[in-house]
Amino acid sequence: MTDRPTEGKPLRRGWTTGSCAAAAARAAARLLFAGEAAEAVRLRTPGGAVLTLPVETLERRGDTASCGVRKDAGDDPDVTHGLVVFADLSVRERGGEGLRLTLTGGEGVGTVTLPGLEQPVGEAAINRVPRRMIQEGIREEAERAGFAGAVLVSVRVPGGETAAERTFNPRLGIVGGISILGTTGIVEPMSESAFTATIRAELSVLAAAGEQGVILTPGNYGRDFLREMEAVPDRLAVKCGNFLGEALGMAAELGFRRVLIAGHLGKLVKLAGGMLNTHSRYGDCRMELLCAHAALAGAGQEVARGVMASATTVQGAGVLAEAGLLEATMASLAARIEETVSRRAGPGVAAGVMAYLPGAGVVLATSRAPALLAELCGGVPRKTGCPDFSQGDCKEKSAENPSIFDPAKHPSGCSGFWDTPKEEEEGR
Repeated sequence: MTDRPTEGKPLRRGWTTGSCAAAAARAAARLLFAGEAAEAVRLRTPGGAVLTLPVETLERRGDTASCGVRKDAGDDPDVTHGLVVFADLSVRERGGEGLRLTLTGGEGVGTVTLPGLEQPVGEAAINRVPRRMIQEGIREEAERAGFAGAVLVSVRVPGGETAAERTFNPRLGIVGGISILGTTGIVEPMSESAFTATIRAELSVLAAAGEQGVILTPGNYGRDFLREMEAVPDRLAVKCGNFLGEALGMAAELGFRRVLIAGHLGKLVKLAGGMLNTHSRYGDCRMELLCAHAALAGAGQEVARGVMASATTVQGAGVLAEAGLLEATMASLAARIEETVSRRAGPGVAAGVMAYLPGAGVVLATSRAPALLAELCGGVPRKTGCPDFSQGDCKEKSAENPSIFDPAKHPSGCSGFWDTPKEEEEGR
């Protein structure tokens, strides 16, 4: 693939396990429905790029076909690098109306055992975007070949169960293998020097254009989160990955005076512990931080145990909500997060943070975040719906918990912040 250069040397992007599964499924469908053996498969990713992925293995026996594509993580190798992702297709019934697909996970693909993740308990850990890519590819090949019938699709990854032991899957309650992931279909090189150079370049372009405010997002879902608000200018959003501290420092150095960080609570809660590089290789303190601040908010041992037993911040927040402690806990976290980002950004820079959870919208906002958002948007973002939001003083906002904007407590017709976008991956 073409890659972004840094210091004259190009960095090679790779492809996700989701792209591997989708390409393998398409190749197997082509072999099964049309009898064509593809040496490589062209795949359009959700991000719009077109990949050509080599097919390593092809096998057909009667009404079954199997193909495998090797995971290549480019210049950001991880524990799944080099694994072969297989898609096994078998015809269960021919004829009938259209194509009827059943998707399952096989050897080396994890199974979800705890609530709070993207897939329900009992399902294979194949996330939403890869599922769609797999199904769309098979349907296109079926239509091209004129096939109708019921087909079982099984994704398997030999060696996946061993590789998963080196990930956070066991802690998340995903057992038996890896997760099939990917929101854009591409693995971006994430070496610190390479990625921070890209962050600096984006910030420099904005600074040269005279901008004095910027919005930092850890990843793609953080960006989608902002795009839900139609008035938020996309040009001001800079993806900084796990390098929040580096990005804050660069923004201050380049003369920015307003910096807003927006993303999933599962990533941003780490800031309350002083973690300015939020990658899981440096630690995972999400539940510990939730638990500590819940205790400061008055939680007892039973609630603390429930939070510590949670696999995700979504689940942990649910425990706190049931105990009536979510708002107070988020307010406590917000105060500590504000200390962390303000200290890193330095004097003269107004820094704020807002974090969301699926199904709940924004659950945490530091004291400066509402005003920063309004200033960066040039007014009230369309999706906030609150007439008093631009001043950060909604009439019904809890005086005890100024970091929380609960839609149920806003004036009639006010929707709080905005509708919640897709869930962000946690723990990475």
